[in-house]
Amino acid sequence: RSTPIKSSAASDVYKRQKLNILALALFGFGLASCTNSFLDVESKTESSTGNYYKTESDAYRALVGCYDGWQCTTSNKGVGFYLASEMMSDECFGATGVADGRNYQVIDRFDQAQSTSDLNIYETDWKNYYAAVYRCNELISRADDINWTSEATRGTYIGEARAIRALCYFDMVRLWENIPLLDIPTTDNISQANPDDVYQLIISDLKYAAENIPANAYPKAQAASNDGHITKYAAEALLARVYLFYSGYYGKEPAGLTRAEALAGVEDVIASGEFGLIDEFKNLWPAASVTWTTNNDGSHTKTNTYAGRGNVETVLAQKFNYTSDYNGNADGNAWQVMIALRNLIAVPYGQGWGGCTVNPKLVNSFQSGDTRSTASIIDCEAEGLVDHDNFSLLYNDQREYTGYAIKKYSPLAIWQQAEDGTWSEINEVMGKDIGAGEYQLSPYQDFIVVRYSDVLLMAAELGSPNAQSYLDAVRDRAFGGDTSKRVTATKENILKERMYEFAFEGLRYWDLLRQGVEVAASEIAETRTVLSGGVEDVVTIQSSKVVSTRGLCQIPYNQINLSNGVLKQNAGW
Repeated sequence: RSTPIKSSAASDVYKRQKLNILALALFGFGLASCTNSFLDVESKTESSTGNYYKTESDAYRALVGCYDGWQCTTSNKGVGFYLASEMMSDECFGATGVADGRNYQVIDRFDQAQSTSDLNIYETDWKNYYAAVYRCNELISRADDINWTSEATRGTYIGEARAIRALCYFDMVRLWENIPLLDIPTTDNISQANPDDVYQLIISDLKYAAENIPANAYPKAQAASNDGHITKYAAEALLARVYLFYSGYYGKEPAGLTRAEALAGVEDVIASGEFGLIDEFKNLWPAASVTWTTNNDGSHTKTNTYAGRGNVETVLAQKFNYTSDYNGNADGNAWQVMIALRNLIAVPYGQGWGGCTVNPKLVNSFQSGDTRSTASIIDCEAEGLVDHDNFSLLYNDQREYTGYAIKKYSPLAIWQQAEDGTWSEINEVMGKDIGAGEYQLSPYQDFIVVRYSDVLLMAAELGSPNAQSYLDAVRDRAFGGDTSKRVTATKENILKERMYEFAFEGLRYWDLLRQGVEVAASEIAETRTVLSGGVEDVVTIQSSKVVSTRGLCQIPYNQINLSNGVLKQNAGW
């Protein structure tokens, strides 16, 4: 049981339903897993709500379904929280291809006029999230029916389920703010909740997880077998993230969580000794840690320094599995292909659809000697991609080309060419020889939800007496041990450090927004000349659009219609 992602037994338990109602919950007994098994056994009997949720084995299979539901918020496509976060930030433009629809431009510019027909941009995401919440609600509501062998096991499984529910709601309340709040398995058509009530549930769920998942439930030393499980420490780190966002965006403390509690949580993560910083920043990212050279005799030599999945810096990762073909399952990291180089395989980078081209403003702001720049960003000119034989395939079809792309999550293509001219993948950095996969499905890099460096910087921002040493540790690594680059641990410097440390990790936008909508708008707004299909194009992002929407996203109009008017659209959309 290497990762808590899929179960063929869970596939029997969770029968997927069409999600086309307001709550997007599931009738009957839940959902099917969105991929094949990670367990070795098949269910021998038909499961139903009448004969299930009796044993700890039942509970574990249901928990696997909860993780699967959370994973499906990405692997079932849609826009995805990551892509939305990157496009709305000042890090990236919407991009994609010159002939593609402009739904990404709607997101990037907070402007429905970019594509007036795209009124349901986030509908798949809305469905995926409520499906995942339904699974969690089902397990949580059945906790008293299960014959637990110990309170520790009950606390672990229910704690994980509640933390997954909290993660889903935290994404949703930040994207849309005004959402129905369902804490029981129901398909009721209910009105949008006060966001304070949503945050109260998020905080209650994460506190339960932090208090009830034993510290030794999933030891970091055994990450090879338990990587991906939510731990006590992950819950504590997430509580700090929730506190910082809510208190910043709303200008008050959330009910049920104080600054002191948030700080105590991340200090506990640090004191645990379970986590640390990887020596070199680039080794956190597969595409940044592999080099591929061609020898004089035509052979190839690969150097791989990737720290690996579940490494000591990973506090929480959302796991994905390799998918080789269209077999009815979706299990990979669906957004990796969206940010990959448009139409171009340039070893070690795989091809994709060219979304989220990198804003030169960020590239040019890195200090000299900051190793995070080359580890985070593909520089097409500096890395010789512009001299690639097939570079025109990218250049002539790329919308909003800037010369820069995301490296941290670039899919890989470690290929060799046969005498007949065909290419095949011969080695994969993350530890698997997988052959030539379908590039739209095969990316499966973990999404790192929380890194240890984030814990250090959150603790510093929350007022730890060790703030300076925490900031120094992160910054010293970034500059290869050069202590002359240290800065004073002020809030301004800590937030600036986060911009470079977590570039393209889906955090920048929310860090901006929690400084105030006006602040975010001023940072995001700009007019920049780019190239679309090799022709000059102008991206204009107006601060007034960010302000009028309060940085929130479009609620799918289909869901508003299906609710018979119970749901209301967010301002500015």
